[in-house]
Amino acid sequence: MSQMHAIVIGAGIVGVCSALQLQRKGFRVTLMERDEPGAGASYGNASVLASESVTPISMPGIVRKVPGMLLDPMGPLRIRWSYLPRLAPWLWRFVLAGRKAEAERITADLAKLLDGCIEDFRPLLKAANAENLLVERGWIGAFLSHATLEKSGYATELQERHGVSIKKMTTNELRELEPALSKDIAGGYYYPGVAHVVDSHKLTVRLADSFLSNGGTLLKETAKDLSKDHKGHVCAVRTESAEHSCDKLVIAAGAWSRSLARKAGVVVSLDTERGYHFNINQPSIGLSRPVYVPETGLACTPLDDSIRLAGTVEFGGLEAPPDWKRAEVLASRGRELFPELDTQHGTSWMGFRPSMPDSLPVIGPATPSSNVYLAFGHGHLGLTLAARTGRMISEMACESSVCVDPHPYRSMRF
Repeated sequence: MSQMHAIVIGAGIVGVCSALQLQRKGFRVTLMERDEPGAGASYGNASVLASESVTPISMPGIVRKVPGMLLDPMGPLRIRWSYLPRLAPWLWRFVLAGRKAEAERITADLAKLLDGCIEDFRPLLKAANAENLLVERGWIGAFLSHATLEKSGYATELQERHGVSIKKMTTNELRELEPALSKDIAGGYYYPGVAHVVDSHKLTVRLADSFLSNGGTLLKETAKDLSKDHKGHVCAVRTESAEHSCDKLVIAAGAWSRSLARKAGVVVSLDTERGYHFNINQPSIGLSRPVYVPETGLACTPLDDSIRLAGTVEFGGLEAPPDWKRAEVLASRGRELFPELDTQHGTSWMGFRPSMPDSLPVIGPATPSSNVYLAFGHGHLGLTLAARTGRMISEMACESSVCVDPHPYRSMRF
């Protein structure tokens, strides 16, 4: 593949890993990004490699929760009224994905993607001298109420059925792992197979530097359009200043991928979750592994020199201004979970998470005969599945066997 040129649009963690995996296959690769690598959702995510997250966001009973999404402005999942007309088709598919048969099918497809996904990171981390950024201590699912804990049985049964290692723990057992946890939590689960990184932005930058040091090219330009040859194959990417030829193209532009995919010939049901975080620089507590609260969607992750509170989601598109109260509410939820947590020294952030209604990413060719490959829509699993996605894209670009059957993640599945 040394004579073939691939362009990857998007230098978030998925785009960078795709560029690295193509490079490892022998392609000459150009990474195209209007900003710095890792400046988008890869900068501020929860930094968790959530290999246990085999269940979709939409689960049986989700339809009863939709009114609450509209009425509670500070709920873990909020829909802005003004955005509802545009979101409606996506939301309908989201509700349909929560039917039991669909949820079980999606769980099986997510489990295939997630199986071994951390292992796909290891050669990339080693080559980038970034192995020290990965921490493997598992994570905790801590429940605030006994009632919610009891209702979690179906989801955990699905996880166990698909090979996820789970250990149910009492409040005292969880506090032995993380003494800063509140005595008032109801108990929960420990997932030993989960990992996290101490800085998701630093990881993306380190991997991008590895890509460049191995001969890759970074173009700080914005993809505007695609040029096609007489066979209908994309032969170049047009930016505001030039036209760049290519043999293969990967669209990994996150929340901005939909318009580019349309130019490649496919309409995808992609929308944007606006994710917030609150980063605490002097947290006053120790935390050795991430903790997740299912009732509120709160994820608390220990980073290099801070604790990140993340997990609140809002549907409002790419244009509306941030609602910083949603970041502030993370601080109060953090104090509920960790009574001694000092949230005075915190900073807020908002980013755009590309999401599909069925919680499955789009991985594969835009159309069956296309030389354009799509790699976006990972929702809450962008970091988790970045190396696996890049590997699959590189294998498809080489027209070789693919480590995971890409059919469930095809662009035209709706």
